[in-house]
Amino acid sequence: MTVMTVEQIEHFLDDVFPQHMGKIESVGDMRATMRLTIGHEHLRPGPRVSGPTMMGFADVALYVAILAQIGPEPMAVTSDLNCHFLRAASGEHDIIAHAKLIKLGRRLAVGEVLIVSAADETKPVIHVTASYVLPDKA
Repeated sequence: MTVMTVEQIEHFLDDVFPQHMGKIESVGDMRATMRLTIGHEHLRPGPRVSGPTMMGFADVALYVAILAQIGPEPMAVTSDLNCHFLRAASGEHDIIAHAKLIKLGRRLAVGEVLIVSAADETKPVIHVTASYVLPDKA
């Protein structure tokens, strides 16, 4: 069960993390889906979506999935992130991140993110696993 709506998470991110990437499409039980409209600043030669763009976007998507479950927590921070680049993502199409929490504990959250191109949502372009340290509750 989620404790924050898409709108609540967007307002929270605008306040505490205004430089975040992407637009939240949905949140649910242990998951979130986001979309990033690709601009010139996201490209490498090719034109392809750059690796740093996709890694950062995956990180934000997993943070959104966590926020949906635990509520507004600015100090839930990434402690580990591992990427597998599977294929190039064309810079001509949006990318979509599907984040899923595998474990949500008292002090640690572990999840994975698949990013696909909107041109072909059946073939992932990147697979990310990451963990977040969660602060102690007061």
